[in-house]
Amino acid sequence: MSWNVEIDPRQCIASGSCAAIAPDLFALDGSHARPLHNRIDEYERALDAADCCPALALTVRDGVEVIGPRP
Repeated sequence: MSWNVEIDPRQCIASGSCAAIAPDLFALDGSHARPLHNRIDEYERALDAADCCPALALTVRDGVEVIGPRP
């Protein structure tokens, strides 16, 4: 099974927390972060990155269900 990862560029403040937690999944690209892949295998660090995003710009979905950030 795979997940979708998205970063909303309107919310992203380029803190770099996602790239620091999961550099194999996210990169800073100018004034915003971006996912290196839109679809990934299930991977706990993607959820950790979503949880740590100070702007809540990172979303992880399993199909249509939002699974990250976690409450």
